[in-house]
Amino acid sequence: MYSFRWLLGVLHLVVWGSTLQNIRAIPPRDPVQCNGTVCTLYNSYGAWGDRKDCHFKTVAYPTTEEELRLAVAYANKNKFKAKVVSKFSHTIPKLACPSSRSDDSLLISTAKYDSNIEIESANFAVTADAGVALRELIDKVEEAGLSLVAAPYWEGVSVAGLISTGAHGSSWWGKGGAVHDHVIGLSLIVPASESEGYAKVIQIGAQDQLLNAAKVSLGVLGVISKVKFSLEPGFKRIITFNYTDDSLIESEFIEHGKKYEFGDITWYPSKHTAAYRYDSRVSMDASGDGINDFLGFQDNEILASESVRAAEKAFESAKNVNGKCTLAAITLGYKKLIANGLKNNGLIFTGYPVVGRQGKMQASGSCLYSPITRIDSSCAWDPRYKGLFFYESTAIFSVSKFGEFIRDVKRLRDLRPEKFCGVDLYNGFLIRYIKASKAYLGQSEDSIVVDFNYYRADDASTPRLNQDVIEEVEQIAFLKYGARPHWAKNRNLAFLNVQTKYPNYNKFLAAKKQLDPQNMFSSEWSDQILFGKEAVKSDGCALEGLCICSEDRHCSPSKGYFCKPGLVYTEARVCRYPPSSTLI
Repeated sequence: MYSFRWLLGVLHLVVWGSTLQNIRAIPPRDPVQCNGTVCTLYNSYGAWGDRKDCHFKTVAYPTTEEELRLAVAYANKNKFKAKVVSKFSHTIPKLACPSSRSDDSLLISTAKYDSNIEIESANFAVTADAGVALRELIDKVEEAGLSLVAAPYWEGVSVAGLISTGAHGSSWWGKGGAVHDHVIGLSLIVPASESEGYAKVIQIGAQDQLLNAAKVSLGVLGVISKVKFSLEPGFKRIITFNYTDDSLIESEFIEHGKKYEFGDITWYPSKHTAAYRYDSRVSMDASGDGINDFLGFQDNEILASESVRAAEKAFESAKNVNGKCTLAAITLGYKKLIANGLKNNGLIFTGYPVVGRQGKMQASGSCLYSPITRIDSSCAWDPRYKGLFFYESTAIFSVSKFGEFIRDVKRLRDLRPEKFCGVDLYNGFLIRYIKASKAYLGQSEDSIVVDFNYYRADDASTPRLNQDVIEEVEQIAFLKYGARPHWAKNRNLAFLNVQTKYPNYNKFLAAKKQLDPQNMFSSEWSDQILFGKEAVKSDGCALEGLCICSEDRHCSPSKGYFCKPGLVYTEARVCRYPPSSTLI
């Protein structure tokens, strides 16, 4: 049994490690690793949904648009499958893997195609190479006295990658929180005939219907070479977090999105707590030079990350629910104390509100960068160390259905609140806002997005403590209320029948057939996501979200986990450990 004193020691490491000023963060490893015989693509977490490595024969590192075109031409001429990856590879589904056969595939990395950022101040626009990092783009735009209105909270993405998968922040105002809805043009490299050099660059403008397909494309239409975004005059934001009771979320979420341009809500079900983010635009004259250095994206001492993971594993092995709840309570208390990473004047949090420039408040990811001191910290999930290892589920709801979803989750929570401590230990349920989009694979109506992270076992055959609760929440979202999955996140089950959830889905397929008739940019994995196919059911497949259980063998009967109906949504089928009375 792990003592409470030991647990406090672990949290002390986390707290102290995150506040040290002389730590050097180890940059994430290159997602492409080659050994002279074969190359392997990893995502930033070190494991794909099926835990199988992605191998391929050849990788290209173009530095110009012409070199990028030549790489596509080479793949087309040789009838290779081709995919694109950035320097970050932060996508959870296996969208960037070219083929299951390593001898007929080419991976194109945009890691070195990231030098050009052209700002048109008079037109409030910026054009960037596909591989440009979001942080580089934001900083250049801010230097010109302008602001990019929308961005995901995590800045470790490339400009082409973030629009291709529908990355977003939070807003129902203006053009909305989805970054692709601020795209006003792009260049796309597609396969071509021999007389055209096997590949060509096409320009897609704001009035071109193809833009609705190309700006959220999952990489299956061609290779984006340049992206043009609309900008606005520079502005600041003013942010306050209000931690309060969660009793009114289902009746207040609409008004909250209407009142605050960049508002969100973080819900901690086991603690009956909601953190309302009051986040609005203010003029550049407003006093304050704050930054948003989100706690979860700060560099962590490697020892601290490994200690927290060891604690989680110990609680899982002992089925110690109370241990997870204690850790979740301490973590939430620390988030309140430091405003979850907001810093007045860029140093420490001294009190609300925090005011800062848009470019310093809209996205964060300080664990990506390397000051010039000792090497002893990294992003908490860096797979080179035994740190955090987790799933991330993201469901996108029609506004009319979201209130009922919250009510169902509360009913489930009220049966055994402690079963939600595993989610609250990470970041609870993050609730954000996306405006209706013209993108074929974007959201066709104003929507609510819910993200939640939770423990993933080191071994695929190991069940998780209270995994039935998370599985039921997933199925309430995606099956009962028809929520749409975020394209760059989620376990495979979230994509089941996804083609029925997008009214312009067939228009996207028509554009795909027009631009890539030979399916050079498609793979069995991207097809599985795009066409909502369920994998062949096998022993233990439900443990990793590769299927929904229909037989006990899809769970882990040898370890006491059986396929059972949901407790609130009885049509759900989840892997449950029946003798709950033995839980600590």
